[in-house]
Amino acid sequence: MLLGAGTAAVYVAFGPQIRHVLGTEEPNDYVGSGTGKVVVTITNGQIGADVATTLAKDGVTKSYDAFYKLLLTKPDVSFHPGSYALKSRMSAKAALAALIDPANKVTTQVSLPEGISVKGVISRLGALSESTGVTADQLTAASTDLASFGLPADAPSLEGYLFPATYSFDPGTDAHAMLQTMVTKMFSVLDAAGVAPADRNRVLTLAALTQKEGGSVQDFYKVARVWDNRLAQGMNLQSDATVSYGAGSTSINTTPAQRADKSNKYNTYANPGLPIGPISNPGEKAIDATLHPADGKWLYFVVVNCSTGESAFSDTYAQHQAAIGQLDAWLKANPGGCN
Repeated sequence: MLLGAGTAAVYVAFGPQIRHVLGTEEPNDYVGSGTGKVVVTITNGQIGADVATTLAKDGVTKSYDAFYKLLLTKPDVSFHPGSYALKSRMSAKAALAALIDPANKVTTQVSLPEGISVKGVISRLGALSESTGVTADQLTAASTDLASFGLPADAPSLEGYLFPATYSFDPGTDAHAMLQTMVTKMFSVLDAAGVAPADRNRVLTLAALTQKEGGSVQDFYKVARVWDNRLAQGMNLQSDATVSYGAGSTSINTTPAQRADKSNKYNTYANPGLPIGPISNPGEKAIDATLHPADGKWLYFVVVNCSTGESAFSDTYAQHQAAIGQLDAWLKANPGGCN
């Protein structure tokens, strides 16, 4: 038994080397044309190594090496951004043939997560410009023509009006049409939720704030109630996310000077009421929470565990200070944990 266990341990530790010596190495490539369907996306600027990584990660090829080594023998091969219909468990040779066959190119897809900004949307679409023919500059220019999208008169920008979802665009779709598709989807979601057109900017402003500050989806409904309670009592919302957005910052942290800057129309520390518009593109849950907030008297909330997103909701400032103490203790145990 001891000999058997020792032999097994040696084989586990040195199996690859032993198989190499014995000539019984496991193949690093699949055989055949594969099964099922996998959509693989190539973005601007990706090289052969990036494509090899994507194929292995998505289960198309068995390994990075199988595809990349094949590419080294094909110096004339080039890849074009876009989405391609491939299969699982393809040989490297079959995968390469499929990728360079125009017949396998499908409509360009882009996935937008809840809370993404307009800048983020433009960045994601711009990364596929070689596939769509639409550049980030064209999208930026189109995004400023607010009247053409049918936005409310009080909407200061396109922020908040691009519904986060997965979209597919056919070749030839221009920049305005891409953005209009997302705006139209947002309007349909608001209409289905019973939001009157005149109330769209207010609802989206609150929903976008909840999306950015709300932590877990389960807490969205409590967070939405906090905003309502503070507004009802004439309290400033005091959201760092609004200050950061208006200041053009990407950090969740704000400085005393930023919080004191009344010229920042998104600053809910220095200015009463709502910011002048949304600070993100909210999803359906944040919108639903805005329309159906939980019952409660909470006026404050703060995350107390940045790993889990757990937040504490308080009715009084004293309770809130105690919750901040919980956060401070967590941060001491987890330096930089909320960044």
